[in-house]
Amino acid sequence: MSDPFLENARSFEGRPVGPPELGADPVNQPMIRHWCEAIGDDNPIYTDPEAAARSVHGGIVAPPVMLQAWVMRGIKPRPTSGGNARDELMAMLDAAAFTSVVATDCEQEYHRYLHPGDHLSMTSTIESISEEKRTALGAGHFVTTRSDYHDQRGELVGSMRFRILKFRPAQTRTQDRPRRPRPALTQDNAFFFEGARQGRLLIQRCASCGVLRHPPHAMCSRCRSFDWDTVEASGRAALYSFVVVHYPEVPAFDYPLVVGLVELEEGTRLVTDVVGVDPSDVCIGMPLELEMVAFDDELTLPQFHPVAS
Repeated sequence: MSDPFLENARSFEGRPVGPPELGADPVNQPMIRHWCEAIGDDNPIYTDPEAAARSVHGGIVAPPVMLQAWVMRGIKPRPTSGGNARDELMAMLDAAAFTSVVATDCEQEYHRYLHPGDHLSMTSTIESISEEKRTALGAGHFVTTRSDYHDQRGELVGSMRFRILKFRPAQTRTQDRPRRPRPALTQDNAFFFEGARQGRLLIQRCASCGVLRHPPHAMCSRCRSFDWDTVEASGRAALYSFVVVHYPEVPAFDYPLVVGLVELEEGTRLVTDVVGVDPSDVCIGMPLELEMVAFDDELTLPQFHPVAS
């Protein structure tokens, strides 16, 4: 049976999302360094010219996952007039009561490493609109946008598919509040969540060179060793960065939700909720301390609150 609404929505498939967008700046070392510091990526091919020169790249390259960063608008607001095909599609979904939105996943494909001086532009196309799906958040449509990134010579250097769910919020009673999402457990990170369940914040440590790392992963990025053990964090930390999430609201969380990038006294950073403080009082550098919160019999997670003055 045909669905006139879906057919109308799918008429947007293949339409470009506005004209090509040119990155404000070429690929450059300062932005690469800032990104590596924020993420905690200490691979020398990104920041050490001598080490990069000895690598297969012959010089500094940008982390591939920075692809989107080179053409991001930043804090510059969008034009207040006009609009594009995506705006029209979103308005159509809003009018059909699919008023909430959540990003679901992102896939990136890289064709070559980027070097300082490359200047990227991006073209985006509405790739697909799914049929109506029933999800835990509510019924809705998945909208996938494909963005292609070209350098100053027109060479395709990477692509990204970004998918959102435009959904009709489900009516949830307080007593039916869903559980917190479960973490994806692996052999490398299971110790972290088991430690949390025991009330201990554990940090992965390379058994060869002693470097601490988080999030957990299989191999040491400094010495390439696969051997590791753990150390227990003191629980003292400072707020390195944060965002205050107001919308969309996911039923398992309280809003406004302060999500912080917390720098532990031991030097590693982790993403966690910042609790026990009015969002308007949160500031970079504020001292924090750990509290373990058991959300149910299976899930305990570290959160941080301000140190009492």
